[in-house]
Amino acid sequence: MSPIRVVFLVYPNVTQLDLTGPAQVLSRLPNAQVDLVWKSVDPVPTDSGFSLLPTATLDEVETADILCVPGGFGCVDVMHDDEALAWVRRVGGSAQWVTSVCTGSLILGAAGLLKGYRATSHWAWSGYLTLFDAEPVAERVVFDRNRVTGGGVTAGIDFALALTARIAGEEYARSVQLGIEYDPHPPFDSGTPDKAGATLVAKVYERSNRMAPDREKQIETAAIRLTQRS
Repeated sequence: MSPIRVVFLVYPNVTQLDLTGPAQVLSRLPNAQVDLVWKSVDPVPTDSGFSLLPTATLDEVETADILCVPGGFGCVDVMHDDEALAWVRRVGGSAQWVTSVCTGSLILGAAGLLKGYRATSHWAWSGYLTLFDAEPVAERVVFDRNRVTGGGVTAGIDFALALTARIAGEEYARSVQLGIEYDPHPPFDSGTPDKAGATLVAKVYERSNRMAPDREKQIETAAIRLTQRS
C-alpha cells in the first residue's frame, strides 16, 4: 500500500491543538506519513508558549495526499506571506484533500483555494470567509467536494475522524476514536456562542481583539491582494 502523505503547515503563533489534535488522529490512517512543514526545521513557537519542531521545509515538500492548514493568531501573518501562500496554493492544487482547522480556512481562502466552496472556521472569525468568496457555514465540520474544514480548535479532532471515515471507512474511524478514548464530557456547556451567552461571547471577542488587534484590516488587505493576483 502506498503511503498516505499527510502534511501540516506549521507557522509562528499557530494554535498547537489545531495541529496536534488532527495529527494524532490522521497519523493512525493506514500507512500514514505525517510531516510538519515550515521554512526551516528550527523550532516554531506556538501561541501556547511552547514550540513545535518541523520535520521538513517548504522547499522539500511539493505534494501531499492530505494538506491541512491549522489556525492560530499567526494566521494573519501567513496570509501576507507570499512564500507560504504560494506553497499552500501549489500543494493544495494537487492534493487529494485540502483541509483546515479553525482560522486555517482563512489561509486557504487567501491562497485562493476556497472560492465557491462552503467552509467553516472559528465562530469569531468565520464571517471573514466571505472576503475570499467562500460561503461560511456554522457547522463543526464541513465537506464540500475535496475541501474539508473544521471549526475552532477542538473541532480539529472531529474533522480528522470524519475524514478518516471517508478514507478508511466508518468502522476504522470508530476504532481510532476508541483507541484515543475520545469521549468528551466537558465540565461546562459553553462551547458555542449560543450556549455561552452574550456576556461571555463579548469577553472572548475582547480577548481575541487584544491578541490580534488589526485582524479585520489585515484580512481585508489579504483579500484585496488575492483579487489583484487573480
